[in-house]
Amino acid sequence: MNIFKTTLLLTLLTLLLVLAGMYFGGEDGALLAFGIAAVINFISYFYSDKIALRMYNAQPVTREELPRVYAVVERMTGRAGIPMPKIYVIPTESPNAFATGRNPKHASVAVTHGILGLLNDEELEGVLAHELSHVRNRDILTSSIAATLAGAITILGRMAFWFGGGRRRGGGLIGMLVMLILAPLAATLIQLWVSRTREYEADASGAHLTGNPYALASALEKISAASRQVPLLASPNSAHLFIIAPLLSGESFASLFSTHPPVQKRIERLIGRQSVLGTGSRE
Repeated sequence: MNIFKTTLLLTLLTLLLVLAGMYFGGEDGALLAFGIAAVINFISYFYSDKIALRMYNAQPVTREELPRVYAVVERMTGRAGIPMPKIYVIPTESPNAFATGRNPKHASVAVTHGILGLLNDEELEGVLAHELSHVRNRDILTSSIAATLAGAITILGRMAFWFGGGRRRGGGLIGMLVMLILAPLAATLIQLWVSRTREYEADASGAHLTGNPYALASALEKISAASRQVPLLASPNSAHLFIIAPLLSGESFASLFSTHPPVQKRIERLIGRQSVLGTGSRE
């Protein structure tokens, strides 16, 4: 299913670029756009994980530097039956984590410095099991590519606005405005498509791996609260990668466009109530 999603995402990007190129530049524009799409597709498939890691200045760490994380990941990968991923640390005090890569053999798991000080061992195990579930479920490729494509669509939309290539064909201003509107909309739709359901699935799979849903529920509650105090400066195009969405909004109208389900609903699915303490306020 995730292979189908990935193929469809890449195909939709290609069609979007070719149609935009044809509108602004005719047949020559369509050919140029097709070439750009081919390059973006190649980069998205083979380098989307590296782009995501570099975007957040994630640094690789060795077993000697971070034995606590290595011990948990080795234990969880053994249970999940997947290879050991590369481990990275993001130098920020905001607590969060994500997994990326094109398949389990080329996977990476990144945790922030802040999450290591916030969570106890059982809670950290829950978070890492969640991220490794993304790896095992093979949705890391789709989410990584979505981040790259969303960024590409946004950049191309801005280029259309600033350079206005369609003036000589008439209606160029309208075309540029449409591109400016559609670019962030397309990015948002891509994020919505790949994020909400997969978070519930990774929560369930992670809890099954550890056999301790309360640990993951407690971790989600702690991270959600702490990330409001120390928000992560993240790009909207890659917010869906994280276990907790940066600057997560609540169950307001804006939550319909959030990349993640509300934390309380995730906790409720794990333990049957919206807070580990049983008195959590609504998000």
